[in-house]
Amino acid sequence: MPRRRDPAAPRVVYRTARVALRVTPGQRRRCFGLLRSAGDVWACVLEVNAWRRRRHDPPLVGYQELCRELAASGPGTFSELDSAGARSVLRRFSDAWFAAAKRRQAGDLSARFPRRRRGLVPVRWYHGTFTLDGHRVRIPTARGTTPLWVRLARQVPYPVERVRSVTLLCEGGRLFLDVTAEIPITVYPAGEGPDPARVAGVDVGIIHPYAVAGPSGDALLVSGRAIRAEHRMHLADTKARQRATARRAPKPGQRGSRRWRQYRARARAVEGRHRRRVRQAQHEAARTVVTWAVSQRVGVLHVGDPRGVLDLPAGRRHNLRLRQWQIGRLLQILTDKATLAGITLHLVDERGTSSTCPTCHRRIPKPRGRTLTCPHCQFSGHRDLVAAASIATRTPGGGPTTPTAVVLPGVVTHRRAGRHLPGTGRSRRDPRRPQGGARIKMARSGPPHQPLVGSRSPTRRGSTTPHQKLGER
Repeated sequence: MPRRRDPAAPRVVYRTARVALRVTPGQRRRCFGLLRSAGDVWACVLEVNAWRRRRHDPPLVGYQELCRELAASGPGTFSELDSAGARSVLRRFSDAWFAAAKRRQAGDLSARFPRRRRGLVPVRWYHGTFTLDGHRVRIPTARGTTPLWVRLARQVPYPVERVRSVTLLCEGGRLFLDVTAEIPITVYPAGEGPDPARVAGVDVGIIHPYAVAGPSGDALLVSGRAIRAEHRMHLADTKARQRATARRAPKPGQRGSRRWRQYRARARAVEGRHRRRVRQAQHEAARTVVTWAVSQRVGVLHVGDPRGVLDLPAGRRHNLRLRQWQIGRLLQILTDKATLAGITLHLVDERGTSSTCPTCHRRIPKPRGRTLTCPHCQFSGHRDLVAAASIATRTPGGGPTTPTAVVLPGVVTHRRAGRHLPGTGRSRRDPRRPQGGARIKMARSGPPHQPLVGSRSPTRRGSTTPHQKLGER
């Protein structure tokens, strides 16, 4: 019989923080050994189901069935991986299989069942199996092995008594620990909390990840130009590295050299750093929106759902922008932070909000810039804020009709997301780069960390001295 929840108990949400590990070479080998053993568990499940498929038997996908097979294999089968960590891999496989089955039943034939082997699989341990002591964590291992204590790079941002699970994983060649905790929803004093009668509209975009229009004419613009610059610079650096190593790349089926493996390890590390930078900037943008909403006592956020544009072919370049936009992640991060702050979030239809005049409600051409000007009533305003004001009047699950009562923003607050990104500081390409935006031009055929050598100067014909190209990022 399921346990009933006490109505008087505070509501809680689950939050996860990713913390890097500081390990010795021996601890690093043991941690990667656990991840490889988890990959062996995953491969064993795939192999067993392949045998059953050849015998025309039903596959083993249920969590209880998989646990019985694991118990029959006996202890010590997967090196230092304990039974709790192995069961977490079985849970991951079962959830992935049933999620794919649910999508295929709904008509999504692109969903695929988990049938690909993995070298490293994340391992999760639940409350009671691990020990968290300040900056140190004891990771469970198999019986009879030496206890594995690792050190965290920073303090866990949650109280120890509320931590419910830890997950060991590898990203970009680095070891991390995902710490999941049970956090109660914020409780405010009487008369100071979010008011459900105050509704704000949120328009999600690329240049401005969030444009918010409040109920009293206040507005917030969060700039995402630093995030876009991070994507562009990372793409340019990746292309430069690929051009520099194209001649040394091994052929398909050919084993790479030690130098090539080091290059691939470095490329994975750079990819992981880029993903962490963008993720941090997205969290900063969502936190800015929620903090502003709490200060304005906004109780409900109407967020325009732009995911319908992902199905429209818009060309190679624009499709890349949409992929880098990460709409689902932006919505998920904003939902998590709003729920923790006690704010309700609803997704509404945003169609036509950026091309409809909020005063005369007539269709106007979508502007190329940031300012929307109506040729019929001469209204002028910021395009994203006008869309956010119209989104605030939309009904969740309703049609695209915009009511007449639209509160246009008057006082606009500007914030920037991604202050940690190297937009105005020293460049990642050259640590000697001076402050102020100057950068060194990359070589076209050499390693990406060298300046352009042997190019002709723009002022003196015939000169082959190295030069620098100065310009703002």
